[in-house]
Amino acid sequence: MNPAVGADIRDFVQRFHELTVQRDSMDNLFKDLVIYCNQVENELRHESQRLLNAQIELQNAAAQRSDLEHRLRLYEAEEQDAKVKVNKEMDKIKNHNPYVMVLIDGDGLMFRDTWIKQGLEGGKKVAYALRAAVAERFGEEVEDLEIVAKVVANLSGLGKAMQRDGCVDSPSTLKDFTLGFTQAKATFDYIDVGYGKERADSKIKETTRWHLRNHNCKHIMLGISHDAGYAPFLDETLQNEATRQRISIIEGVTTVPDLVATNIKIEKLGDGLFRDDKLSGKFPTLAQMASSQSPPAQLIASRTASPAVSAGSSQVRTPNVSYAGIASASPPPQITLPFTLPPKKQTQSGTASWRERAQGRAQSESQYQLIPSSIPDNWNPGRRGFDEPIRVNVQVMETIKRRKDNDKLCNNHYLRGPCAKKDICPFAHDYKINEDEIKAVAVLARQNPCSSGQYCEAEDCIYGHHCPSIRDGTCVHPYCKFSEEAHPPGTKYKSAYVHAN
Repeated sequence: MNPAVGADIRDFVQRFHELTVQRDSMDNLFKDLVIYCNQVENELRHESQRLLNAQIELQNAAAQRSDLEHRLRLYEAEEQDAKVKVNKEMDKIKNHNPYVMVLIDGDGLMFRDTWIKQGLEGGKKVAYALRAAVAERFGEEVEDLEIVAKVVANLSGLGKAMQRDGCVDSPSTLKDFTLGFTQAKATFDYIDVGYGKERADSKIKETTRWHLRNHNCKHIMLGISHDAGYAPFLDETLQNEATRQRISIIEGVTTVPDLVATNIKIEKLGDGLFRDDKLSGKFPTLAQMASSQSPPAQLIASRTASPAVSAGSSQVRTPNVSYAGIASASPPPQITLPFTLPPKKQTQSGTASWRERAQGRAQSESQYQLIPSSIPDNWNPGRRGFDEPIRVNVQVMETIKRRKDNDKLCNNHYLRGPCAKKDICPFAHDYKINEDEIKAVAVLARQNPCSSGQYCEAEDCIYGHHCPSIRDGTCVHPYCKFSEEAHPPGTKYKSAYVHAN
């Protein structure tokens, strides 16, 4: 018997149902597979497109990079050409109108008398000789160089000093000489800076600084061998080797040690161009002046004296005075004044009158005072040292102090010679002054500090180089103008402004 015949229909239905479920499951599987594959295909397609786009961008970037590199090479080439062009232009500018600057302090480095005595023609000759000497110094280089020379000096003071020294017959000879020097070459000038100790110095220093900043200036020759006051300026200026190579000193008077210590190049220039000595300053002695009946003008030369008292001495010393003491601020040559001794023998009848005279002299002597009264122990104010004391009549000094405004005496006129600015000077010049008053003026002038301080080389400077108002460790001047360094250590001050000086 066939088993299918006896089966229940429900079994077939069950079996069909199971088969249908399997078929639906398979269909779902196929549908899922198709969806998945489609999704993967889309993603791959998108990724492929992205990679393709990236490849295109990379190719574009490579092309741009190549283009930028090419443009960079062009710019670098242009920049190099521009640098070369700029350097050429700079070199052209630097080498356009190159020159050598000769700056001479005529108050100390002076041309020889043989030139000056020839006046106008001598000035022209010395200008040509100076140019030839500088040209010889620079050799073949001078073909492309202009030579510029400037001499600065106080012509009024220098002319009078040279006349006193016998170098010229009249100050006008020096004036003619300077005109000849200036007229000889367009680039040569002889400049009158007028009275003032620092006028020539400051002009040379500032002119040197200006030309050092100018690339066209190839070298500066300084005629300053006589003056140690230029040493700090050179120390400040010669900070690098390039600047040091551009400056040298012309030697006339033997170069002072302070300038030698700067290690700057020192050289002679020409043969017989400059004096190798200073003006000696020939002044009349006190005896000659005492015998003269002329007005105080003849006493002016000796009025710049800083008298040092030597009791019992009857000698009068008149030192040599250099031009520095005439043309610049300077106090008087040192003089030892006579001291009258009492008679060795006295009769009994004359004893009383002698005692009266002695008492009168003692009372008179009490009116005099040495200023400064003493030199502090264990203190050295500096290289110049102490100003020698002046023996002054205190009452006379107080009288001189009380002169005010236009009645005040001109220090320059009475201590150094005729005032160069008499026409415009606000002080008195016509007062007939005596010896005690001269000393009082000298003491009062010393209460003004010298602008060069302890570096001052003027043998006869009328100004103070340390405070003269020290009494028992105290500066008694109520308006002292000196700095603390010009006072002994530990000094007490009446003036509240000393620390600001």
